[in-house]
Amino acid sequence: MKIAFVGLGQMGKPMAMNMLKSGAPLSVFAADKSSYTEFQRVGASTASTLEELAGADIVFLSLPHAQAVSDVVLGEGGLVNFMQPGQIVVDTSTAAYGATIEIASVVEQRGIHFIDAPVSGMEARAVDGSLTAMCGGTPEIFATIQPYLACFANNIQYMGAVGRGQLAKLVNQLLFDINCAALAEILPMASKLGLDPEKIGKIVNNGTGRSYASEFFIPRILENDFSAGYPMRHAYKDLISAAELGVKEGIPMPVLAAATATYQMALLKGLGDHDKGAMIHVFEELNGTRFRHPHAGTDAKTVADR
Repeated sequence: MKIAFVGLGQMGKPMAMNMLKSGAPLSVFAADKSSYTEFQRVGASTASTLEELAGADIVFLSLPHAQAVSDVVLGEGGLVNFMQPGQIVVDTSTAAYGATIEIASVVEQRGIHFIDAPVSGMEARAVDGSLTAMCGGTPEIFATIQPYLACFANNIQYMGAVGRGQLAKLVNQLLFDINCAALAEILPMASKLGLDPEKIGKIVNNGTGRSYASEFFIPRILENDFSAGYPMRHAYKDLISAAELGVKEGIPMPVLAAATATYQMALLKGLGDHDKGAMIHVFEELNGTRFRHPHAGTDAKTVADR
């Protein structure tokens, strides 16, 4: 098998590097070619156009949103113009369910197989190969790609038909988003009432209020660091997808709607380039308080602190 990987960003780069574990010849392509030398050094080939990837048996994608996936796969100079029936496209990006179905339909009309396999887990897990992958497509094609997914994911779940991988990822992301919004609302209440932020952080992360969101963000919030996670302006697409599905399917999600309002307030404050922990600034400002270590300072990493 020949493998190609498109997209060498925060997640795609370590995932592509881990693909070398497969022993298959690897070609990579990215709009930003700054990491090409690093890939060449470890024996991967680098492409200047998508057409150069046409000979790959499997092409993996790791792109920021559905429009980027559509452009790379279906656009002028896109993969579908060069690939042959029987080849496989595996999209590990996080994209809207509807857009995934539309892209897959066009690809499969050409006899090219399509699997949506979004991943969960931040950059550190992409580096150590411990991501979760949620896959939608035919069982036969899933079986073909599973050994390659195992290069960067240690929890691989087959969810059913095309699009169900994206739906599974959306469920996970929405629960995470709600947790992040809850932290932003409740932690400032604790500091406003005179409780020590560091001690509250330890209580939460060792108690029943613990979550992945609290374990990841509370230590960083205390240090005034809002640069470690996925930028909110990109993450907001999940909330848009959920709202669209809720309207279309008639599914009430009042808790998610409240969390979405917190995201919107944070984006209106200009915090979109910061991670989800930065939502805490919305409620800190409303409550006239601050949830930080005393030594964290006021000079650092968000628009709201400048």
